Amino acid sequence: MYMLKKLFFLVLIVLALSLSACSDKAEALYQAGTYTAESSGHNGPMTVEVTFSETEISEIKILEHVESAGLSDPAIERIPARIIEGQTLEVDIISGATITSDAIIEAVGDCIQQAGVDAEA
Repeated sequence: MYMLKKLFFLVLIVLALSLSACSDKAEALYQAGTYTAESSGHNGPMTVEVTFSETEISEIKILEHVESAGLSDPAIERIPARIIEGQTLEVDIISGATITSDAIIEAVGDCIQQAGVDAEA
């Protein structure tokens, strides 16, 4: 009976330690902050600003661009939203705005590198 109680107590300790390990905060992925990068769009340079918390991409702004109004608008609106939603650069480009889409993705990738993460990974 004594051994059974001892075994039960040991199991409770292991279970408690396991649960406490699972409840730890998420490990920091990014160096929190706001980073800026420039890439080449269809008509010229594009400047993008990306804000990171320690665990996610929280905001993407297109600060400057000289892309064709109307044609580039869907990419400028949707690509940043898709990157934030999926927390990935692996997003579908916008048909008809391929170069603009790629420029946004490239600039965000540069900002990810600046935040201390390998964008390729």
